[in-house]
Amino acid sequence: MSPEILLPLLFGSAFVAGLIDSIAGGGGLITVPVLMGIGLPPQVALGTNKFQASFGSGSAMLHFVRAGTVKLSDCWSGILWTAVGAALGVGVVQLLDASILKQLIPWLLAAIAIYTLLSPRLGSEDSHARMKSGMFYLLFGLSIGFYDGFFGPGTGSFWTMALMMLLGYSMMRATATTKVMNFTSNFVALVFFLSVGQVRFVEGIVMGVGQFLGARVGSRLVIKRGTAFIRPVFIAMVLVLVGRMIYLNFK
Repeated sequence: MSPEILLPLLFGSAFVAGLIDSIAGGGGLITVPVLMGIGLPPQVALGTNKFQASFGSGSAMLHFVRAGTVKLSDCWSGILWTAVGAALGVGVVQLLDASILKQLIPWLLAAIAIYTLLSPRLGSEDSHARMKSGMFYLLFGLSIGFYDGFFGPGTGSFWTMALMMLLGYSMMRATATTKVMNFTSNFVALVFFLSVGQVRFVEGIVMGVGQFLGARVGSRLVIKRGTAFIRPVFIAMVLVLVGRMIYLNFK
């Protein structure tokens, strides 16, 4: 494929992925197949995907922080434990087979979608927390961070649901906080992929610019339109993710 076709394709797909990911997660559904479709080996595709995804999650995180939707001072515990979990996950994935997770995760995501559909008030506004934030971030930072480093698909959905159900966050606040944790685990995984030379920089930078711009547009939409806008996009992306994972696992 000529650069005149390849680079706009990479930029456009990353822009759309950054837009969607900043709203509801699931941008990797677009970018990983594109990277593998242009002929990159799986490990290099994953490494390059973490590189470009860091631009998107970082862009969305910065926009939410500047808008006051999330405060980094409230997230340090989560950042710490997510970084530890992601580092452990990246290390363990080199040793273990992820096939069990591949078959389990679609059903967990399906449960999230069903629960969200049946709970129309979930995330409409901040509510009473069911768990202390310190314990929450210790448990979920380690576990979801580990999962993102080990496997990854659906990480944003798990974070958003956990924050709404256990810390009582509104969907908008949960989405913003999720971007902080996504950036953390993306960055930690990226450091590993860089250390073993599994990142393609030209493709990654072109996609990174697309991700950055798409995430800015998406995060603005989240702030402007709120939960009523996020909710259907969130459910739709979870269902798409479930369908794709089931198809890949059982075809």
